[in-house]
Order: sequence, then C-alpha cells, then structure tokens
Amino acid sequence: MITLILLSFAGALIAAVIGTFWYSSLTPMGRLHMKYLGFDKLSPEEQKAKIEEAKPTMPKIYAAQIGLSLLTAFSVVFIVTMSVQNGVSVPLAFTFVVMNWLCFIVPTIGSAILWGNCDRDIAWKKFFSDSASSLVTLLVTGLVASLFV
Repeated sequence: MITLILLSFAGALIAAVIGTFWYSSLTPMGRLHMKYLGFDKLSPEEQKAKIEEAKPTMPKIYAAQIGLSLLTAFSVVFIVTMSVQNGVSVPLAFTFVVMNWLCFIVPTIGSAILWGNCDRDIAWKKFFSDSASSLVTLLVTGLVASLFV
C-alpha cells in the first residue's frame, strides 16, 4: 500500500512537471492556451498586470491541482500495479489506462470545451492539446509505476 501512495505522489509530481512544460509559453500548446485565456488580446503591460494579480493565489491553485492530479495518479498506479500483480502483461495494463483516458477524460475535456467559453476557431486545437497532455501524463505515470511492480 505504501508503494501505491508513494507512486501516486510521484505521478502527481509528474503531472505538475508535464503540465508546467506543456502549457508554458515556449510550446505551441502553451501559446494556444494563452490564446484560450485571452492573453493574445492584451498588451504586454496588461499581461504582466494579470500575472502579478494572479501570483498571490497561485500556491492555492497549484495545491488544488496537485490534489486533483493525485487522484488521477492513484488510479493509474492502481490499474498498472494491480494488473501486473495479477498476471496481466504491462502492455495490456497500459491498454486499461488508455481506455480509461478515452472513455472518461476525453469526454470530460470535450464537454468542458463544448459547453465552455472557448473560441470556436481554436476549439479543436484546444481539445486535442488538452487530451494529448492528459494522455502523456497518464502514460508517463504508468511507465514509472510499471518500473516498481
């Protein structure tokens, strides 16, 4: 049980690292995300002011995101470790992870974009970017978990 918990925390850390990189201004996905947030319509001074305004709440937001990522990581770690311990091959265990992503995470992301205030010009790009980010995070977390089974 302690291994599940430690690997789940590692998965939450993995999610934070991947998310920070994925949505940074250095990547096309990050620039798309900034457009989604409306930053492309702000002057550099307005962007800087928005960032400064958000800084005090960022620790709470990151903590909440880590908590949410911990739940997802626990699910992936549980699926991979329990599957392998019960005689399922690692590739098949990863298939379970991918199916959970496809059946639960992708529809949730799609619904959020469909019913959210997303600019229709970037909706599909945002959908694929967010879906891919989740898949990469799940697969890396699963890979790390599979190393400790």
